[in-house]
Amino acid sequence: MVQFEKSRLLQELPKQFFASLVEKVNKITAQGHDVINLGQGNPDQPTPGHIVQKLQTAAENSMNHKYSPFRGHQYLKEAAALFYEREYGVKLDAKAEVAILFGGKAGLVELPQCLLNPGDTILVPDPGYPDYLSGVTLAQAKTEIMPLTQENDFLPNYREIDNEIFEKAKMMFLNYPNNPTGASATEEFFEETVRRAKEHSICVVHDFAYGAIGFDGKKPVSFLQVEGAKEVGVEIYTLSKTYNMAGWRVGFAVGNESIIEAIELFQDHLYVSLFPAIQEAAECALLNSQNCVNELVNLYESRRNVLIEGLRSIGWEVNSPDASFFAWLKVPKGFTSESFADHLLTHAHVAVAPGNGFGEFGEGYVRVGLLTSEERLQEAVDRIGALNLFEKNSQFKV
Repeated sequence: MVQFEKSRLLQELPKQFFASLVEKVNKITAQGHDVINLGQGNPDQPTPGHIVQKLQTAAENSMNHKYSPFRGHQYLKEAAALFYEREYGVKLDAKAEVAILFGGKAGLVELPQCLLNPGDTILVPDPGYPDYLSGVTLAQAKTEIMPLTQENDFLPNYREIDNEIFEKAKMMFLNYPNNPTGASATEEFFEETVRRAKEHSICVVHDFAYGAIGFDGKKPVSFLQVEGAKEVGVEIYTLSKTYNMAGWRVGFAVGNESIIEAIELFQDHLYVSLFPAIQEAAECALLNSQNCVNELVNLYESRRNVLIEGLRSIGWEVNSPDASFFAWLKVPKGFTSESFADHLLTHAHVAVAPGNGFGEFGEGYVRVGLLTSEERLQEAVDRIGALNLFEKNSQFKV
């Protein structure tokens, strides 16, 4: 058989971070151990029943067996616009300011290819979602990192970024509520972002994947709620987290008309939009009762409390996340992110994601997902506690 060599472009793509974690977990599991996997971001709850029922009904309609319009059905775009007006007070032109996506990841990877030329500069958060770099590589663009540190509440400090870098930058990725840190953004931060973007003609891409998941009664802020945001950017929303529809691959981009047109033109050459039955189910999710979302947020908040209180009870000094379904935890002294994650997997059979997989500034942390039951989270705490890593007489301290 002839072995064909991959293109240079494919060879330059970053290694999939989670692949090695899955391999390690599978190895321990194959040895007969019960692994509590808190390392990945796959929602564990089922899609709400009314959304599933809508898909079933829509799938039986033979009209939905035909090609969708290239840019998707207008009813889903209108549903997205109504959703944004209801949830965030943001008015959108459903025809010009909404693009349907094959999940949020697709839009995030596509956008650099839509707007950047080889050699252009894009600002990316560090730590950040690893697949931002996939889009950068495919566009043959260059990155400049924006460090996210605890001292600045895991927000980029624009004052510490050279003006020269802002002048070069054509695009900026942001993500709040944040993966992996669980931090939230303020309106004041987004206002500063809009000012900087206007001053330097930077396209802002706000990844709002966890937009529904805010704790302690605080609703996450949409970038588009800030005056002038639509002039400089778009927001990417996915139904994966809000409605437990991760496997359905449906989301949308909203905002600046010229950016939306570029996404739709790009997708014209890749897809003939989503299976129409999924589009009907997505419309149902966006426009019907949001009780299922409220219940889900309450579930994650309860899980967060069990995890954080439990970890503090064993002597691990950790911060509680404001939002998302992740906790970002400092590793004890004497460990790197990788060695600590390996230690927990080997000795406690608890899988966490090492922070260095999210960037240089993720070193010294691990990411933990709230994506299993309270009982399993408590069991993970107990297993970690049994290692005696956080006792006062331990050589390991946070």
